[in-house]
Amino acid sequence: MKLSKQVLILLLCCLLVRFTAQAESFGPAGQSNDQSPAPPVQHSSQELQQLVAPIALYPDALVAQVLAASTYPAEIVEADRWMQNHSNLKGEELAKEVDKQPWDPSVKALAQFPSVLENMDKNLSWTSSLGDAYANQQQDVTDAVQAMRQQAHKAGHLNSNEQEKVTTQGNTIIIEPANPEVVYVPAYDPWLVYGDPIVAYPGWYPVPGIFLAGVGIGFGIGFGVGFFGGYGWGWHHWGCDWRGHRVIYDRNTYISHSRTIVNRNNFSRGRGNFSRGNFNHGNAFHGSTPGGGGRGFHGSSAPHFQPGTRSGAFSGFDHGGNVRGFSSRGRSSFGGGSRGGGFHGGGSGRHR
Repeated sequence: MKLSKQVLILLLCCLLVRFTAQAESFGPAGQSNDQSPAPPVQHSSQELQQLVAPIALYPDALVAQVLAASTYPAEIVEADRWMQNHSNLKGEELAKEVDKQPWDPSVKALAQFPSVLENMDKNLSWTSSLGDAYANQQQDVTDAVQAMRQQAHKAGHLNSNEQEKVTTQGNTIIIEPANPEVVYVPAYDPWLVYGDPIVAYPGWYPVPGIFLAGVGIGFGIGFGVGFFGGYGWGWHHWGCDWRGHRVIYDRNTYISHSRTIVNRNNFSRGRGNFSRGNFNHGNAFHGSTPGGGGRGFHGSSAPHFQPGTRSGAFSGFDHGGNVRGFSSRGRSSFGGGSRGGGFHGGGSGRHR
């Protein structure tokens, strides 16, 4: 009887040890492996230059607003729709109504530049890719902006004029409005203006007002910043600290709290998908690498989308979302030189 009791106790101890070992295998250690975030996708310098090409020649404060707002692609869509439905609002009345909206300050700021906002909405895949790149490679993105400015300057297309002041501090090029109270949005072909042609971002839609066919830069009507300047999200609250590689908002580093871009474990899971043209791998998709196989839209305002897949997160917005991947890297000559036509306006703003 005593021996049987000892054997029973021994068996119970063995079962307890085995159960404990199995429980630990499903415990915190196992959960940690399942929940570990994927490492951010690192884009090459050429990929980043393709992403920043459409905005690199904007004034510094506008570049800051676009980079910040690009981390809120859903709000960009909402804001552009809202602007279309409230096209009757102008000046101070528009500023007051924009201030009431729940958007991020950067998105509100872009309401003053409707053509820029429209561009980000029409080219939503590019916008979300830019936002993802800025969230994960802030220094590399700001360096890419400066690299593109240097190329445009060497090509003779970036100089001071009546609309803007271009200055150099070491290797840094700064672009500011010539008149601090009037902002001109430059219109240019982002795939030709930098000297060596760049393959256009897949599915790129040239928005009237900020797209100029040819190799130069044009300016349309200036935007007076007076009505918007009195709000906390207005023009004078934004800037770029090129030395610190950061966007400045209210004299501090801008920090995005977007759940769409920042807090979703980086929607792209593998950089290899970028070069193979497999864009439908997450909440949004990245643009293709520069290379052969596609051309931009030069001198046409009609959306002739390229065939391909569409963004998973933004599949409901079919403008600039149909894309085709490119398999090779590097630059590709379009062989066209300067083209006539295009849009020479800066948008629908007023010079006040």
